[in-house]
Amino acid sequence: MNSKKYNIGLDLGGTNSVFGIVDAEGKIVCKTSIKTQDYASAEDFVEAAVNALAIIINKVGGIETIKSMGIGAPNGNIITGCIEFAPNIAWAHEGKVPLVKMFEERLGIPVAMTNDANAAAVGEKAFGVAKNMNDFIVITLGTGVGSGIFCNGKLVYGADGNAGELGHLTIRRGGRLCGCGKKGCLEAYCSATGIARSAKEKMHKDFTSYEVAQAAEKGDATAREIYEETGRMLGEACAEMMLFSSPEAFIFFGGLANAGELLFAPIREAFEENVMPCFKGKAKFLKSALQGGDAAILGAARLVDN
Repeated sequence: MNSKKYNIGLDLGGTNSVFGIVDAEGKIVCKTSIKTQDYASAEDFVEAAVNALAIIINKVGGIETIKSMGIGAPNGNIITGCIEFAPNIAWAHEGKVPLVKMFEERLGIPVAMTNDANAAAVGEKAFGVAKNMNDFIVITLGTGVGSGIFCNGKLVYGADGNAGELGHLTIRRGGRLCGCGKKGCLEAYCSATGIARSAKEKMHKDFTSYEVAQAAEKGDATAREIYEETGRMLGEACAEMMLFSSPEAFIFFGGLANAGELLFAPIREAFEENVMPCFKGKAKFLKSALQGGDAAILGAARLVDN
């Protein structure tokens, strides 16, 4: 009898790194987390991660029950096993961090890594609203904006493993400076950080994206304007994305997706206004059905087997 019945999935975000131990049916049986940015180096991050993991690994019978680990991370590359110049992670901002090798050496199990949005797309395909779809794009709305693209039932990685960085489409030429060094990226406007920047500009006060959403729900005109503009930019971007892969659906997950129609109504409106006529009325705009951002954990846990 094979005692290795679990996989570890890590959703490594710009704010939190969430670990889940996942069984064969896609159930997350244990979870833990650490703060991504609390460490001076990648080595310190891995040390803290291994210590946190040890507690939940022991709950399921020890490392001998674990088959593999998968990581979804900003700028995570499936080919090199490195996080490459991640703009929103201080300890991975200036070079390539061989995170796969570092975890394999510490845990003694196979490890794979891809972009966090790619991992979310794998999870959505396996367990979420995309289970019966072959062509879709997952857009993650968190500290940054990421995307995972499925075409003809396969995840798109590109020649070098970096395909799908749609958060860095130029949506406003010469616009805001993005963490990647470009100006006018979708991420600079439509991430949680981008909404906070919009609030600072329009409301002249520091707000989190959640606080802006709360204000919008209570009827604050400026807050509603921020979500209207954010949704319209996402809709414009989806109209551009539609051109190259013609997805059946755009699936959104992350904290901002919880804003509901505040965000989805202007997305749909701007998409239909800007997309080529042959694509009008064809795309679905869906919220991830996987709870609490679990798509990235579930997808990451399947990377070695996928």
